[in-house]
Amino acid sequence: MKSWLAPFPLVAILRGIRPDEAVGIGSVLVEAGFRVLEVPLNSPDPLESIRRLVDAFGDRALIGAGTVLAPSQVREVAAAGGRLIVMPHCDVEVIAEAKRAGLHCVPGVATPTEAFSALAAGADALKLFPAEQVGPAGLKAWRAVLPISTDVLPVGGITPDAMATWLAAGATGFGIGGSLYAPGRTTVDVAERAHAFAAAWRSHLVSKGLAT
Repeated sequence: MKSWLAPFPLVAILRGIRPDEAVGIGSVLVEAGFRVLEVPLNSPDPLESIRRLVDAFGDRALIGAGTVLAPSQVREVAAAGGRLIVMPHCDVEVIAEAKRAGLHCVPGVATPTEAFSALAAGADALKLFPAEQVGPAGLKAWRAVLPISTDVLPVGGITPDAMATWLAAGATGFGIGGSLYAPGRTTVDVAERAHAFAAAWRSHLVSKGLAT
């Protein structure tokens, strides 16, 4: 998971995407630098969208499903070619099934107890959800006790302008949904939004002396 997140640790959450638009939207996201694409399972025909994204970008992006609620859904995602399981909650049975299938797994956590349970179950990273509930101050407190190598990705209400505050608090990346993609948006609109997030990430790297 770290190898996918390290170059550009922003996860595109494509809630509501249709199979007929998946490749077009995926193309502008990959072009902007996104390397992790998530299709929530409460989208129209999500497994078909995952199949199409994997066929088009599987060698350049980590593609999988979000809003995964049951072990049986993990198996369906794996059969569609997905390699990533993202959850809104911390269900150790779903995490275990994902690891048995050889998939990356990012469960949702909202408390330190859930965070440690998820890591003990084999989580590859943590989705801080809903981010607004915990806030940057909460994440900073978590960072005092979480293993230093843990990737924590706030999800919920993330905009390019909000990223710097979260990064200063200890975020290592983000899941981005409605600020990036929403049903009905054109590829041009999504591309503009994707490049705005990419610019915000580059600005962070420059501020840390990691890019020029």
